[in-house]
Amino acid sequence: MGSKITRLSEDKFDEYSELTYLSRKEIIRAYDKFKSCDPIEFSNNLDVRFAREKIMMLPELRVNPFAKRICDVFSSEKDGKISFEDFLDMMSCFCERASRDVKVDYAFRIFDLNDDDYISPEDMKLIISKLISPHELPEEHLQCIIGNILIESDMDNDGQLSFAEFQHLISKSPDFFK
Repeated sequence: MGSKITRLSEDKFDEYSELTYLSRKEIIRAYDKFKSCDPIEFSNNLDVRFAREKIMMLPELRVNPFAKRICDVFSSEKDGKISFEDFLDMMSCFCERASRDVKVDYAFRIFDLNDDDYISPEDMKLIISKLISPHELPEEHLQCIIGNILIESDMDNDGQLSFAEFQHLISKSPDFFK
């Protein structure tokens, strides 16, 4: 197989290597993946912003129940469109070398479905519903799960999880970081 031509300058590689947790090889892979969303529209234009629907067609996101929300969180313009740099941020966050703090920060933002800086019982209900079919989990069991999460993690008893409470909850879940 021949090598792919990447139209990134050395300065851009240096900048992206400095600002992300990605290696040069991973940056090239991200570039190729981003370009594959719409090669004609991309045409080596790093300023192009793809609609989230194009990004969500990538195999890594296609079956992810949070794909739309992930795209919304990583959209720098908050319009659901993803630039190459937004895409690099996304890839960087999900790579092995990203710090725990970065992973927790983005997980919180993804799970804070209404962007109010808290994970509310309604957010939790929607999150659980995305992971488990509603027919498989009766409402009373869903409420019991949410209640147990709050009993375990809601330190200030305000009925929702702040970032600090979420961070504490996640620190007890080593599998989260794998």
